[in-house]
Amino acid sequence: MLYSIAAVPLNIDWQQILLHLLNFVILFAGLYLLLYKPVKAFMKKRQDHYAEMQKNAEEQNAAADRARSEYEGKLAAVDREIEEKRAAAKKELDGYEQMRKNAAEEEAEAILNEAKKKAAEEKRHALRSARREISALVSNATEKLVLKETAQEAYDQFLAAADKAKRSEEPRQ
Repeated sequence: MLYSIAAVPLNIDWQQILLHLLNFVILFAGLYLLLYKPVKAFMKKRQDHYAEMQKNAEEQNAAADRARSEYEGKLAAVDREIEEKRAAAKKELDGYEQMRKNAAEEEAEAILNEAKKKAAEEKRHALRSARREISALVSNATEKLVLKETAQEAYDQFLAAADKAKRSEEPRQ
């Protein structure tokens, strides 16, 4: 190998440099094809997978939020309906209570009127009975006077009979 010193400054072998450069390019191409490209494809696939998972999670969260909002609306509607039914039932119960109260008052008034009628009837009966007894006593006393009994005995019998009639009237009142 004859090299000219003037052609190669600083003792540089261009052939060696070109061979090293060729080896470097081959190594770079081999590593690129064997490592970089598959790793890059794997990383891309992994990134796409996680992006898809993130997208699905966001969609599920959105669907869950919509469902929660829908259920909260339904619960609010059911609560309103329950409150309306409760108010209607209370109104109906109040009406029923008022009806029962009115019926009880009418029944009490009927019972009271019946009792007043019975009391008035008993009073009339007692007065008739007392009048009969007094009439009987008066006629009895008159008869005794006519038969010449003593006036004192007739008067005592009259007072005893009147007292007896008075006593018989007292428990009825």
